This record gives sequence, C-alpha cells and structure tokens, in this order.
Amino acid sequence: MTTSAVLQTPAAGRDAAVAHFAGRLSFEVDAADVAADIGAGVTGWVLIDSRSRESWDQGHVPGSVHLPHREIAARAADVVPDGVTVVTYCWGPGCNGATQAALAFAQLGYPVKEMIGGFEYWVREGGPIETADGIERRESDPLTAPRGVACAC
Repeated sequence: MTTSAVLQTPAAGRDAAVAHFAGRLSFEVDAADVAADIGAGVTGWVLIDSRSRESWDQGHVPGSVHLPHREIAARAADVVPDGVTVVTYCWGPGCNGATQAALAFAQLGYPVKEMIGGFEYWVREGGPIETADGIERRESDPLTAPRGVACAC
C-alpha cells in the first residue's frame, strides 16, 4: 500500500481551519481584489508601494503611494490618514518588503494587509503599470491569470 504524502498529516478540524483561514484573509488580499476595488472606485484604503525609488520609477500600480518601509515610521502620518486601511506591496513573493512595511504600519496602529504576490503578480495578471512615461497595460500571463475574464475567486 502506498502512503499518502498529502494525508500523512491530517487536515485540521473545522474550528482550527476556520480560525486559520479567516486569520489569513484578515492579513492578506490578492492583486485581483485590489484591481477590482480600484476599478470600482472603492475608497477607505490606501495602497503603499514599499520598494525603493528606483523600483517605483521602473513601474508601479497606478494610484499607489510610494513609501519605502524604512521611512514609514517617520512619514506615515503625512501620507496615510488615521483609520484608513493600508495595503502594502513590494516586488513579489520572494521579497519581504511588504511584510516589513505591514509590520511598521501595524506598530503605528494602522489596520493593514499585504497584497500577496506583490508587483510581480499585479503585472502577471495584466494590471496597469505606471511610469514617468504614463500608464501601460501588458498582456496577462496565461499560466497565472484567466484570459479575458475576471478571476471570480
């Protein structure tokens, strides 16, 4: 008989699973949900790009605010109104700059979430990119985003 690698550790019980997944959703939002809110004009939150100036200049999410994580403690009050939920992003899943930024905002008392996948998944899912030359939109990566339809996750 073959042993299951998937079932070697049993799945958590209902209460533990609900607590875990609800907890994750309170800390994370994906690029598709950010794009949907931006497209619908939803307010009450601000998107913070926590990367360097050079990275910001290379391209960023239109409407985001540039605030590198090392400057948050000194500048957050000038950039983000009290009580507004902050959503942070950095380059992508291999970068913890958004996590560091989220921690800095949390330490200041802001409600905060991370945009999972970062700028990489924003671009891979076909989100618009803003540079000094204007806004451009690239084709989405068909291996990471649906073609021509919303994710509807």
